[in-house]
Amino acid sequence: MTPTHALTSILPCNDLDASEKFYARLGFTRADGDKPEDGEDSYRILSDGKGGHLHLTDAVEGWLIRGRNPFGLYLYTEAVDELAREFSGELANGRGPEDTPWGMYEFALSDPDETLVRIGWPSRLRQNKQA
Repeated sequence: MTPTHALTSILPCNDLDASEKFYARLGFTRADGDKPEDGEDSYRILSDGKGGHLHLTDAVEGWLIRGRNPFGLYLYTEAVDELAREFSGELANGRGPEDTPWGMYEFALSDPDETLVRIGWPSRLRQNKQA
């Protein structure tokens, strides 16, 4: 991977395997060569092949408390509706994608550590806008 000018989140997780599986459903995976051979696997670099990157790291014990997780991520993608269908039983407040007053077509999820994950795309750029 050749990095470009970007900002990448480093997300603490209580269960790296569960978090990696969750983010894989959003299209983020590790390159095969990124898995350590020595068994130490406390830091994982994920990418979606479209320019999105996310680093997962072990959280300090007791740091992430269910219901009090202060972290949040925003995934910009045109595939809002497809991902909403993929996560249909896990949508925050049971609400699917909607156009917001701030100009985004989006919905929200929680990851295994209850990190807020918003998934959206600018409303003005949507190809399948409702009339």
